[in-house]
Amino acid sequence: MGSTTGWHEDAVIYSLDVKTFNDSDGDGWGDFQGLIDRLGYLDELGVDCLWVRPFFPSPLRDNGYDVADYYGVDSRLGSLGDVREFVERAHDRGIRVLTDMVFNHTSTDHEWFQRARRDPNSKYHDYYLWTEHPEEAYSHPNIFPDHEDGVWTYDEVAGKYYYHQFYGHQPDLNIANPAVREEIHDVLRFWLDIGVDGFRIDAAHPMMHPKGHNAISVAEGMGIFEEMKRVVREQKEDAILLAEADDQPDQLDEYFAGGEGFDMLFDFVTNQHLVYAVAVKDMWPLYRANELLPDVSGVGQWANFLRNHDEFNLLKLPHEAFEHAREFFGDDEGDSWIFGRGHRLRLADLYAGDHDRIAMAHSLMFSIRGSPVILAGDEIGMGEDLSLDERESVRTPMQWSDGTNAGFSTADPEACYNPVIDEGAFSYREINVADQLNDPDSLLERIKRLIDARTMCTEIGHGDYHIVDVDPKEVFVHRMDHRNTVLMAAHNSATEPRTVTASFEVPPAAATDIVGPGEYEMADGEITFELDACDYVWVRGDKRGERVPLGEP
Repeated sequence: MGSTTGWHEDAVIYSLDVKTFNDSDGDGWGDFQGLIDRLGYLDELGVDCLWVRPFFPSPLRDNGYDVADYYGVDSRLGSLGDVREFVERAHDRGIRVLTDMVFNHTSTDHEWFQRARRDPNSKYHDYYLWTEHPEEAYSHPNIFPDHEDGVWTYDEVAGKYYYHQFYGHQPDLNIANPAVREEIHDVLRFWLDIGVDGFRIDAAHPMMHPKGHNAISVAEGMGIFEEMKRVVREQKEDAILLAEADDQPDQLDEYFAGGEGFDMLFDFVTNQHLVYAVAVKDMWPLYRANELLPDVSGVGQWANFLRNHDEFNLLKLPHEAFEHAREFFGDDEGDSWIFGRGHRLRLADLYAGDHDRIAMAHSLMFSIRGSPVILAGDEIGMGEDLSLDERESVRTPMQWSDGTNAGFSTADPEACYNPVIDEGAFSYREINVADQLNDPDSLLERIKRLIDARTMCTEIGHGDYHIVDVDPKEVFVHRMDHRNTVLMAAHNSATEPRTVTASFEVPPAAATDIVGPGEYEMADGEITFELDACDYVWVRGDKRGERVPLGEP
């Protein structure tokens, strides 16, 4: 696969967990050979980048985000050879691969921690943060307040307390220690040598927090991410870094470090505002999100998403909207609310299984500035299983068909990593890939068309984003301008038809509709959108009056 710097600006990213994607050997666990077998589906879907969540050896107390060995592969998922084959086969199809890296903490099972706890004179002891007097040590609320009383846990082997921002079995690494950062760099080099195209860096924001007894901060600040960027670019010139950094909006531009840090950041601000706006049929939150976010043009790219594999976090909404969203989206029993900040529900449940609304939300997410990220299963409208612990509710196996275990595995159902959803409106008998393939009205086929449209319209990845102020409140219109071309998109969240008019300087003969069921008319320098309930439409044109090929603004 050839080197192309900047490829991420036009990428469509698909997030998956190997454990729950496809099982090739019938043991109930997805594996890399099973993933290889489904590359044809992903290629046909149209995505060109896969974000593969942790597959390292792990006790799996936190879905693999408790890493016990950065250089290995959980034997139930395959081998290093399987990973290398998967990357090569993906590259053969023009699909790049990002792997998840968890550097804020390790598992207590990691050999570094085992050596650290046994020998206070070992270099590994300083890979972590310790105190003998937690009552005198720096402290703050734990990230999982429902399950952890604080950030210090006593270790009987060491005879000391260790610091952890996440679960008690996930001791924080001492990122301020240069030796730890060199270990991190070696891990990055190793996986780039395997062939991956970059990394999603988990918990980048907590990595920057003061840590330990004396609240040690990293002297280099965001420079630690600049170091990582230099390491990966020296190894592979077009490798990228994608940050999970749910920081305050006015701090987000610092993660890009003027183009020397992260290439992409997940946009949690727009995520929460967009999903809420579409649900309540009022687009004011999207105006607010745009006001909150810094301008990162020229230095980095946002990664847009509707749902991820964690809870639907609502903390970036204003207080009144936060409280409303808590009740609006919640299940009747109150089982979906978690950690005091969000719902452990999938997108389809947030929108009550309404595929028209789900498709419209995807269209909106795909058409605004940034690169879209799809959570595996959202393209068919998968739901969640609230009987599973915590965030595992949204991590059920991919629903391929109405066969045994949803076509995910031939194992006994009890042997599956997580059970498939087998009852209710989101059962695999009701929602699966096989039933939606080649049905032009299915959610899957609509998402395919949106992916094609995003691939064609390079204005979205490279252009200037402008909101077009229109009434009524349920309709959102925006445009992406790049050089001489413009993409105008209109979305109606209402349950009734809406008509809006906006200025549009493109000559009618030089405009074409790209995707969406909505209709429009152009006359006298204006465009009028006729949108039925949950309709959307993208219109692209050249301001000079020329007909330009798609993908070549």
